[in-house]
Amino acid sequence: MINNSNENSLMDDANSPELNKKIMGLVSEDFIKVADQLKDASYQIRKRGFSDNPVFVLSYTEVDLGVLLIDTQEMSNRYSYRASYMQEFIDRKLIGEESVDLFKENYKNPDEYCCLFTLLGDFSGFIYVPYPED
Repeated sequence: MINNSNENSLMDDANSPELNKKIMGLVSEDFIKVADQLKDASYQIRKRGFSDNPVFVLSYTEVDLGVLLIDTQEMSNRYSYRASYMQEFIDRKLIGEESVDLFKENYKNPDEYCCLFTLLGDFSGFIYVPYPED
């Protein structure tokens, strides 16, 4: 599902074929360095009852969304990762009330996939990256 900063432009297919392969390559290359920490944070967010829908904000620049989890270069990573969850996106109107059901429908199993709200260049949107198998 992709959101281009307009709550009404939510697409109904996560990781659509139109998703820029270069962006997916950059994200995947960096994600592998922090995947274990994000998977653990996702588990903790769910276990402690904060949300069933954790979202991690991936950005090269400072953003005021979520809580800083991993800063750039902290683990030889290029991007910063901030922990958040669906309700914060609703509260900030990044996900419109009318799109909540669509978001939940497209949200992938958080034990297997990491939901990344990715802000890179002109691209902003939700992408799902599978966690590496143990």
